[in-house]
Amino acid sequence: MKTSKEEINAFLGKDTEFEGKFSFTGAVRIDGKFSGEIESSGTLIVGESATIRAQIHVADMIISGEVNGDIFAENKIEINIPGKLFGNIQTPKLVIEEGVIFEGNCKMSDLGKATKKDLGPSPSETENLSTLK
Repeated sequence: MKTSKEEINAFLGKDTEFEGKFSFTGAVRIDGKFSGEIESSGTLIVGESATIRAQIHVADMIISGEVNGDIFAENKIEINIPGKLFGNIQTPKLVIEEGVIFEGNCKMSDLGKATKKDLGPSPSETENLSTLK
């Protein structure tokens, strides 16, 4: 993971809330609440106290908090205890510690050849489809 070489450029603390489109280079750590879109060629670190609702496209991602949304990681996604991920992911490398929660679809292939449509419906969309029947 690149985090040892990259310094953290931004930090959203535990008691912060942010909504919108967030783009950055290097590494960013979020410990607060975020909703919207995140796009970066760097590393996103989701701390234990974080709650994120977003569409995410990054190079690397480390999750220890809660993430709701689809994730496209060019290199790697790592989910550590007590992490929770509710959404579809696509990445060539995936590390999941025993005891985390992951609900969604996973596609492990090169992002350069795929689009967001390739992942299928998110868990929330699947629930909505099942209630329509």
